[in-house]
Amino acid sequence: MAETTAGFTRRDILRFATASLTLLVTPLARGGAAPTLLAVRVWPANIYTRVTLEYSAPLSQPLKFTHLLLKDPDRLVVDIEGVEFNSVLASLPGKILESDPQIRLIRAGRFKPDVVRLVIELKGEVKPQIFSLKPVGEYSHRLVLDLYPAEPPDPLMALLDKHGDSASVQPGQKPLRQAEQPEIQRLVTVVIDPGHGGEDPGAIGRGGSYEKNVTLAISRRLKAKIDAEPNMRALLTRDGDYFIPLNQRVAKARRVRADLFVSVHADAFIKSTARGSSVFVLSENGASSSAARWLANRENSADLVGGVNFGVKDPHLARTLLDLSQTATLNDSLKLGRAVLGEVGNINTLHGGRVEQANFAVLKAPDIPSILVETAFISNPEEEARLVDEAYQDKMANALLAGIRRYFAQNPPVARSKIARLD
Repeated sequence: MAETTAGFTRRDILRFATASLTLLVTPLARGGAAPTLLAVRVWPANIYTRVTLEYSAPLSQPLKFTHLLLKDPDRLVVDIEGVEFNSVLASLPGKILESDPQIRLIRAGRFKPDVVRLVIELKGEVKPQIFSLKPVGEYSHRLVLDLYPAEPPDPLMALLDKHGDSASVQPGQKPLRQAEQPEIQRLVTVVIDPGHGGEDPGAIGRGGSYEKNVTLAISRRLKAKIDAEPNMRALLTRDGDYFIPLNQRVAKARRVRADLFVSVHADAFIKSTARGSSVFVLSENGASSSAARWLANRENSADLVGGVNFGVKDPHLARTLLDLSQTATLNDSLKLGRAVLGEVGNINTLHGGRVEQANFAVLKAPDIPSILVETAFISNPEEEARLVDEAYQDKMANALLAGIRRYFAQNPPVARSKIARLD
């Protein structure tokens, strides 16, 4: 018979002790440690400012948070539960620039033993979107604060303010190519889309170059050259280092009733020997090659890397991302692609001798001829060096402009008296 103590057998005492020990160690064994803040980043832009808090989450659960908007002055208060105030979070106030269009300053500190409070002083009224993102790519879990101005900037009005509301050619201006086409009676609008940005760096070269920086540099040069043309004007989908979802890039082009949409990228592949430039258009019936399919899948994953709040439904999305059933638009995209490919081939080796096709989300405007240009392989060390060289960037911008001019010389845009709004 087992020995007893206060009515309990030795076996009972051992069982209780084991159960108590299990209660003590189980939370840690399951990864019950509190989430740890790993990094904080701020991406200011006139269309919105993004604040990102990256954290480890042993339980793979999103952070619990509450937020409150206050007036006089405008402030956003965010309380985050279950995290400790550490040196990473302490660095957040110093990341706010005076030029930030939305944020005046941020205060961060311990509000309660297990609650961190952020107080964001604003420069005006905002409509915040706060959401969590699961690990993807090089990122761990992220809590995202997107601060949209209550009155967002209108890209159409920005164009009108800069160029005037008349779409007619002004007296004394020359057509795009007077010797090759009839005079164009209005300005043509080209939307240039620098690929990636902000939280989404795109491809990274072996030398540490980011695709998002290369695409913006080339796009800015192309915009300046187009704006210098008497019959043309350009709009960038982004003019800084911030993230824009793919559908919003398309929507911006449709908002200004663009005549063309040119998305600029710098290719990457698993083999560093891959080289050359390429031009892509949308495909209705699958990719034209396995490489094109692979690239489209990678580019379409930008929303996952950059971070999209999928809980918000865009009322314009259904009309923006339509199937490209308009055969005329696809045919025009192919004509534009061929014109640009021919000019780009004068400054760099072509990866393929034809315009490729694949299901790129950013090319799905149903009424705008659209192309995606892979300027070179950033994964190739030799081409990476060229991509970050200002002289090559300028040559690429000149080639893109020459292709656009050639397209318009052969396909004059239809006349319209004024730019109309798209509701």
